[in-house]
Amino acid sequence: MRTIVIIGLLIAFVLAIVLSPFASSSPDGLEKVGEDEGFLEKAHSFLTGLIPDYLFPGVSNEKIATAIAGGLGVVIVFGLTYGLALIIKKRSTAQKIKGLKG
Repeated sequence: MRTIVIIGLLIAFVLAIVLSPFASSSPDGLEKVGEDEGFLEKAHSFLTGLIPDYLFPGVSNEKIATAIAGGLGVVIVFGLTYGLALIIKKRSTAQKIKGLKG
């Protein structure tokens, strides 16, 4: 199972780095509506400035900055998901042990 997770992570990481520079620079649906209706300037982001506009800060080449942002996104999402899975597994194991004792 561990090998499958590592292979999946590597595939996602490579795809994010290779394909993210080719993503559309056009705004997504909500951003487009915000522009059209004039309320985009009032929008506030929860994580302002972490990776603005999917470009890693400090990298002048836009394609490389996007690739780095994509790879970092995969690592962050994997880390959060893996951590959550460990917490759920630990709680599940604790409940099974408690059920056997009780």
